[in-house]
Amino acid sequence: MSSISLSRAALAALLALGLAACSNTTEEEAAALSNLGAGAGANGANAAAGALDPTSIEYFETEIGDRVLFATDSSSLSPEAQATLRAQAQWLMANPARSAIVEGHADERGTREYNLALGARRAAAARNFLVAEGVDPSRLRSVTFGKERPEALCSADACWSQNRRAVTVMAGPGPVS
Repeated sequence: MSSISLSRAALAALLALGLAACSNTTEEEAAALSNLGAGAGANGANAAAGALDPTSIEYFETEIGDRVLFATDSSSLSPEAQATLRAQAQWLMANPARSAIVEGHADERGTREYNLALGARRAAAARNFLVAEGVDPSRLRSVTFGKERPEALCSADACWSQNRRAVTVMAGPGPVS
């Protein structure tokens, strides 16, 4: 076999491997993906939770849960989302030096403008819930990213469901402008 034939064979093998890596998500992978994104605190305890400082941002993100998920085309808070936001509000009130930015996100479907507006409604719903639970509104700001910052990348509900979210991000001490 000539070196050109070997090069072509190697190139064909590499292309085949590349295409296999880009194939659609299997049902098993989709099921595993659907178990992500509900907030780490909602899905189980961190093995090192006893070592985490309960006033730390890491504790907030992993044990309380920094995100809530939404149904398709909705900014309504589910009972699970309300429970997570209630815990976030309690944490924020116990840590008055912290302020937060509530980010609203959407999945890839729909126009950029529609998803920016939907992300804004989701961020506002989460922020308003936190305020209703007693968090000082001057400590909270909301921002929308629409579909611009996906958590998961694939064209399946397992990914889309992770991207329909509001994330509470600690902004540091003091009020946010």
